[in-house]
Amino acid sequence: MRRVLVTGGGTGIGRAIAHAFADAGDAVTITGRRSDMLEDASAGRSIIWQTADVTKEPEVEALFDAPYDVVIANAGGGSSGKVLKTSLASWEKTLSVNLTGTFLTFRAALNTMGAGGRLIAIASTAALKGNASVPAYSAAKHGVVGLVRSIALDVAKSGITCNAICPGFTDTALADEAISGLMKRFDMNRAEATTMVASGNPQARLIDPSEVAATALFLASKQAAAINGHALSMSGGEI
Repeated sequence: MRRVLVTGGGTGIGRAIAHAFADAGDAVTITGRRSDMLEDASAGRSIIWQTADVTKEPEVEALFDAPYDVVIANAGGGSSGKVLKTSLASWEKTLSVNLTGTFLTFRAALNTMGAGGRLIAIASTAALKGNASVPAYSAAKHGVVGLVRSIALDVAKSGITCNAICPGFTDTALADEAISGLMKRFDMNRAEATTMVASGNPQARLIDPSEVAATALFLASKQAAAINGHALSMSGGEI
């Protein structure tokens, strides 16, 4: 039985990933800052939860009292706003949770991870192209991909792999927030706003979190041992 850690596992993509690994028979631990979300995500499954802030080095280090076979750095977030509307505080907060959090998580994992281990970062299509509306988030996720590729080279001969999954707009609370914002801004109904949000995907739809979870399961499998340093776009052809 593999030991699996999912940061940001209380909601959205992280929750879907945690459920997928637990349903596959793995021993899953989820972390996040809100105990209520973590408790809800673990209900009905053999999932352990532990509060931790991935931007705090001691809290991250405390998670790794024993080795994990699979570590998924999913915790992240950010607010919209073009460069001239982005404060230094917002910039630093976005880089801290998305990029520094991934660095701290993977560094701690590598201190104990054995051969065959899997490191997976949940990035974004914003990691593969610029986005004028979310420059801080895009910069942070570009950094995540650079970190993943650097770690992949470092661990290549150890049997460990390090990869990133880059979803497009996914059917989570973040997408719902964007949809609600469009409804208010342009006096749209929900269907119209959803169509606009999904318009960047050539398949004209939102990605389902279960699709990201299935991809994480594959990257964590023995069959994916040769996939290392890859940033996989899940976007219906957006990239």
